[in-house]
Amino acid sequence: MAYEIYIHVPFCMRRCGYCDFNTYTARDLGGGASRGNYATMVIEEMRIVKRWQLEHGIHEPAASTVFFGGGTPTILPANDLNRILAAVRDIWGIEDGGEITTEANPDTVDADYIAALADGGFTRVSFGMQSAVPHVLRTLDRTHTPANVEAGVRAAERAGMRSSVDLIYGAPGESLDDWRASVQTAIDLGVNHVSAYALTVEPTTKMGRQIAAGTLPKPDDDDEASKYEIADDLLTAAGLEWYEVSNWAKPGYESRHNLGYWKNVDWAGIGPGAHSHYNARPNIPDMKALRSWDIAHPRLWGTAISEGRVPWAGSEEITPDENLEELIMLGLRIREGLDLTMLNRVAPTSVTYKDVQPMIDEGLITMEHDRIVPTRRGRLLNDTVIEHCFALVGV
Repeated sequence: MAYEIYIHVPFCMRRCGYCDFNTYTARDLGGGASRGNYATMVIEEMRIVKRWQLEHGIHEPAASTVFFGGGTPTILPANDLNRILAAVRDIWGIEDGGEITTEANPDTVDADYIAALADGGFTRVSFGMQSAVPHVLRTLDRTHTPANVEAGVRAAERAGMRSSVDLIYGAPGESLDDWRASVQTAIDLGVNHVSAYALTVEPTTKMGRQIAAGTLPKPDDDDEASKYEIADDLLTAAGLEWYEVSNWAKPGYESRHNLGYWKNVDWAGIGPGAHSHYNARPNIPDMKALRSWDIAHPRLWGTAISEGRVPWAGSEEITPDENLEELIMLGLRIREGLDLTMLNRVAPTSVTYKDVQPMIDEGLITMEHDRIVPTRRGRLLNDTVIEHCFALVGV
């Protein structure tokens, strides 16, 4: 069984107008929370979590992947990220050839910083590019320039690291040509992995308030669908294949960490607001599938750690029905598809080829080696495909 570690770094220089993640600026924090001691606190949480695992009979293998996300992990000194990574290696171990990724704001890294990460064992950098068009970047409250992204990618290449870029489509005022230019710029960088996400506007964000007030237009579903198709066409033509609804990679360059989430492996989430997931253990009768989530605010999270407590805000058992729902939802997001044989082992009602034929006829899925694989139309209408499958198994 694979095991993954996620490290959440909740700090940002400023809050982007669309962002609804668990992030904090210095102004937000006040009190005693500090970027200066964050690495030390994260390492202590890892020790506490390891102790909790052993107390509950959970013996995880060496981590196959480690992912630093945020927030802006690269707001911390490179040495702090390397210290945390070294502690993962000491506490759980990291398997040979493990994938070690950090997200990076292009404004916060230079060649020396990236070289230091490579020396510490990092193998991959995911740059928050979002767009290559200046007016779209301004709308998203991003301060970097396309030149900063290219400088980061080139530095990663020189350091022998893989690189990825994240894009966002559907920003207010972004034309189809703007989006096409952003995707083509990402391709021209020569990266081997691209993530492209539709803009989701939450009402509590700055952008959400602007849209509610009518000062920015609301994203349009048809526009976002057209932009998804543009991305899929351009990236596929450039040799990057879709392997998850929002992710494309050259063969062999997929994000192993993200694939682990979609395949429902065990992972420990470390840091304020981070989630963890543990599968049931046949050898531990009382161990049910479990998810937990850390206290969100860094100061309260830090207090729990200082008191030697696992800093969870809560946890819940994953019921068999919920587990079945997750199996379907996650399987239908990936190119590998939903394994019909596995589904029928756990579903109360068996699903046959005849049952899924209507979805094939509608052009939503194909069947490949007993796996249900969404077509591009099925990716665009992923919720519809999932609901059809829920109905087939009676959940």
